[in-house]
Amino acid sequence: MNEPINHLRIDGQRYAYIDLYKLLTPAQLHRLPYSLRTLLENIARCAPASLPAVLARATGEGPDCEVPFQPNRLMFHDTTCLPALADFAGMRDVVAELGGDPTAVNPAIPAVLTIDHSVIVEHYAEAGAVEANLDIDFRRNSERYRFIKWAQASLDNFKVIPPGTGIIHQMNMESIAQVVWESPAADGGVLLHPDCMVATDSHTPMINAIGVLGWGVGGLEGQAAMLGEPVPIPFPQVVGIRVSNALRPGVTATDLALTVTELLRRRNMVGKFVEFAGPGLASLSWAARGTVANMAPEYGATVVFFPFDDETLSYLELSARPVALLAKVSAYMAAQSLWRQEGEPEPQFDELIELDLAQVEPSVAGPHQPHQRQSLAAAGASFHQHVQGEAGQLFFEPSFEAPLTHGAVVMSAITSCTNTANPAQMIQAGLLARNARARGVGRRPWVKTSLSPGSRVVADYLEAAGLLKDFAALGFDLAGFGCMTCIGNSGSLEAHVEAFAEQGLRGVVVLSGNRNFEGRVNPKVPAGYLASPALCVAYAIAGSIDIDLSSQPLALDTQGRPVYLHELMPSDADVSAQVSDVVRPALFQQRSELLWQGTHHWQALEADGSVQFAWHPDSTYLRRPQYLADVQALPATRLSVCDARVLAVLGDNVTTDHISPAGTIPAQSLAGAWLRERGEAEADFNQYSTRRSNHEVMVRGAFTNPRLNNLLDPTQAPRPGVWAWNADHTDYQPLYLAAQSYVGTPTVLFAGINYGAGSSRDWAAKVLSLLGIKAVVARSIERIHRSNLIGMGVLPLVFNEGETVQDLALDGSERLTFLGLDNLQVGENPITLQIDRADGGLTQCSLVLRLDSLQELGYLVHGGVLPFVIRKTVQRTRQGALDD
Repeated sequence: MNEPINHLRIDGQRYAYIDLYKLLTPAQLHRLPYSLRTLLENIARCAPASLPAVLARATGEGPDCEVPFQPNRLMFHDTTCLPALADFAGMRDVVAELGGDPTAVNPAIPAVLTIDHSVIVEHYAEAGAVEANLDIDFRRNSERYRFIKWAQASLDNFKVIPPGTGIIHQMNMESIAQVVWESPAADGGVLLHPDCMVATDSHTPMINAIGVLGWGVGGLEGQAAMLGEPVPIPFPQVVGIRVSNALRPGVTATDLALTVTELLRRRNMVGKFVEFAGPGLASLSWAARGTVANMAPEYGATVVFFPFDDETLSYLELSARPVALLAKVSAYMAAQSLWRQEGEPEPQFDELIELDLAQVEPSVAGPHQPHQRQSLAAAGASFHQHVQGEAGQLFFEPSFEAPLTHGAVVMSAITSCTNTANPAQMIQAGLLARNARARGVGRRPWVKTSLSPGSRVVADYLEAAGLLKDFAALGFDLAGFGCMTCIGNSGSLEAHVEAFAEQGLRGVVVLSGNRNFEGRVNPKVPAGYLASPALCVAYAIAGSIDIDLSSQPLALDTQGRPVYLHELMPSDADVSAQVSDVVRPALFQQRSELLWQGTHHWQALEADGSVQFAWHPDSTYLRRPQYLADVQALPATRLSVCDARVLAVLGDNVTTDHISPAGTIPAQSLAGAWLRERGEAEADFNQYSTRRSNHEVMVRGAFTNPRLNNLLDPTQAPRPGVWAWNADHTDYQPLYLAAQSYVGTPTVLFAGINYGAGSSRDWAAKVLSLLGIKAVVARSIERIHRSNLIGMGVLPLVFNEGETVQDLALDGSERLTFLGLDNLQVGENPITLQIDRADGGLTQCSLVLRLDSLQELGYLVHGGVLPFVIRKTVQRTRQGALDD
């Protein structure tokens, strides 16, 4: 193979780059999807030993293979980064204790933390809510934030976007992403290459909207990547979506995103790349592409890629990227055939789906899953079909001037990264609020409303358009700049509604986010509907999901006349004119210059750096990780799970949010009791998401979601959360307490389909390890959670097609042994589960353990990614000391 280096001269400077035309013929290259072209460049540059196998697979001349992807940068948000930093501090301790150099535990690639998941909607529908919520945020989380400042001072290659600035994905698009990155070249010059990244949030594919290859990884994978380890994946199949025509007037990017989610959820998309193509692509704005790409994890895809094109370049100009960068991007993307041009031949895909944009209709999704798309006319019926409740039950509060029934919209939130990055949709919502204000209609008094944009730029252009006043008139005052409601930081309901919810009111939250799992937004609200920002405003006016927005009036105006949605909805032309008028590069430029500065709260915090962190034994936020307590210099000699016990059997669609909650810590919970015993006031228990650097809280909160139930013993009445028999079968207890009796005895968890979808994935794996669970056996396991289980040394096993845990007729008395763990290799490994029953019977069941790389095999052998990295670091730094 020829040396693949070529050179470009840009603005008088010479740059090197890996030339794809030196790896493939033009015909071969042009047949490849753009996402694979970018992936191929990454392997050629970072893992040349793997290039022949990857090239052969890419051209259809070789078998499936491993792709050791090497990101050039990493992003975190605080609920994953705080635990990662605690792990870093813990690893430094262990490396030092094992005789290695603790300073070697340091980011090998640039890592950026965006603090966006801690602020809660406690003040709302009032002027000054942003500052008030930030005051509470810093009062509760100052210890965590000082720890972050310690990390800033103690680690190289680590930067922080402070609280109150924006959401990780929007910051990535607006400021951090470069499209073309620079690295040192072998000859001492500069090497240009595609900007390739990973982040510890499943919605990272939003960045695919501007031609950047990146996807979400678990916190454990992210830590390994930060330490220079590759992020290996199997060579991906690429599903093409060929779009034609254009969206009809009034149809939004949200409607398209929900349509694509519904469409692809019907297919097996796990581990696959999705790439958009076709003549309709030019009609989709950068913002619409971001809205669609953001939803990738809701149908299991790794990537939802939009090739770089003229629209992408326009966005880089709009967002005020430096002129020098624009020149590099233009020259490099054209030279590499990474710039999609209208009229050129389309790539060839493993599967092609045709999508007529003109057929997309206004939609919402709910009541429990992002793929449950409903037309506006069908939303009410979907609530009655899927959410149980006593029909006709009334809850009356005189100040509401109306009784509440099941289906009342008790929260409406314009929030999260999915839609608040979209100027057209935000301005559409603002103009709808303006039109409603003009008609004299507002939100219903039982609806908690909030506006939490993804970045300060959004507030800037809404202010420039005069729309913040219109939003505020309907209760959508700015509440903060963070994930907030979508992640579960929704705060409490209106006071009377809280009481009604405790009495059985089955309310609804409408949000412009990306997830609506039962109880995710608020544990007292069982149903959630995803909707565009404009529809969030409309439902706040209507006050109920049991309405057909397309034909029924939302309310009566001051003259007693019915007010319909189509009367309030602005035209596309009005929205476009307003966007053109107020969304300007100067706004992006000003905010980029302030990106790292933070508010006065952040600037007032101080922390000194040090090689090792000084853990405080009384801290209720920061504890040295328990899962690093017994790391030895060498791993176990063999991988085995023998004489294990069944701890619990769960049903289908158990998400990581169910396993490890992110929301409010209940006062009467085991976690709440632990905090109370240490002097914490109930008002300051905070969220589980903010306590993720404290394993004592997190392990007590595991599997406590009231939707979950242990199916192992049907004679036991269902109780909120998972309960289980203790080891000697004398007491039926909450899972955490029951698990303590099995110390020294491995346990196994069984589940159904789609185990592990959702957020909070690293802790959903960590708590299993802390509970002593050595294996999960399920019908299917979600992609990122599967890798996180491996990252914690937990075996992710799946049944053969058509087989379930019910076939095993377990009662909890069995002894389980897994045969075949001594001969693992990359690919699908057949594992035999041997079941020794109490009556002396012996049965067997065939399972599959999939390993995508030698890296994953190494993690399992070492008991997880953190012990793997610790031992590798100790060996390397000890050897380096000997060499010196």
